[in-house]
Order: sequence, then structure tokens, then C-alpha cells
Amino acid sequence: MKLLSQPEVEAFILHWGEMGTHWGVNRSVSQIHALLYLSDRPLPADEIVDALKLARSNVSTGLKELQGYGIVRRAHVTGDRRDHFVAETDLWEMLMRIAAERKRREIDPTIGFLGELAARAGANDDLPVHVRERIARMHEFIGTLGGWYEQVRVLPKPTLVSLMKLGGRVARFVAPLRRKKRPDG
Repeated sequence: MKLLSQPEVEAFILHWGEMGTHWGVNRSVSQIHALLYLSDRPLPADEIVDALKLARSNVSTGLKELQGYGIVRRAHVTGDRRDHFVAETDLWEMLMRIAAERKRREIDPTIGFLGELAARAGANDDLPVHVRERIARMHEFIGTLGGWYEQVRVLPKPTLVSLMKLGGRVARFVAPLRRKKRPDG
């Protein structure tokens, strides 16, 4: 594959694989994603196997995982009966799909578990007060985080971009609102 003969492409794929392991994603899954992201055409699984020198089973499993996240999809190529794969190249769309899937897999079950645990802990008088309070605070915090995500995910992409570019400067807009709400102010 000519694409991989470029040192920058190889460096990107290797680094993306390494970063994936830090984000809890298998290295080969991340490398498959990186290859598809950089490719200018849909790739069949056998080309991915050859390009990345991975086992066919790893590529098959990786493609299924990436499709589960919604950041890779099947694409049909006229005249070729094989399945081809293409990555989402809109970075905001990719970020939102990954965030939605991580929330569904990780945050939502944690909110449910902590809610049940907080209720049980609250009813258990033998449990130290500080433990009950900390479990309840964690449930509230993770729930607030989930609620914030639900509010932000429906914002239009240009609004999200503007918010991100504002960064910490957004605090200037929030600080006056906090001062107005104070009963002593």
C-alpha cells in the first residue's frame, strides 16, 4: 500500500495505536482506525491485514468494534464483492459518536449502580456517615456530568466549536451570573 510508504503516515498510525492504549482501546483497533482515517478510499479487510501486518481475526474484531462506535462503516465498491471500510473524517462527528458510545457503555451503568448503592447506603445505619455522603456525592457528580453531556451534545456544531475555542474565558460570562445569585450581594 503506497500510503504506508510515507513516514508521516506510519508515524501517525503508530502514535494513534499507542494513544489508543492510554484511552483504553486496543492498539490494533486504534491502528486500523488511523489507517482508515488517513485513507482516501474505502479499504477491504485484506488490505488492512497486509498494510498493518495484523492477523485477519484482529482486523475483523477491530472493524466490528469501530463500527460499534459508529466511526467506521461498511462501504460498497462497484465491481468488487468484498466489504470495504471507511472511517468518519468529520472530527466533531467522530468525537460526538465516541463520547456517546463511551457514555452508554461506561457512564450510564455507573450512574445506575451508584444510584442503587446510594439508596442502600442511605438506609444502612451501620455504615459510617462519611461513606454514605461520599457515595451520594459521587452519584450526584457522575449524574451531573451525564446531564451536562446530554445538554451539550444537542448543541449545533458551530456552537460547540465556539465554546471550545472560548476555553477558560467562558468563566468571565459565568462569574457575573454567580455574583447576582448570591443572597448577600
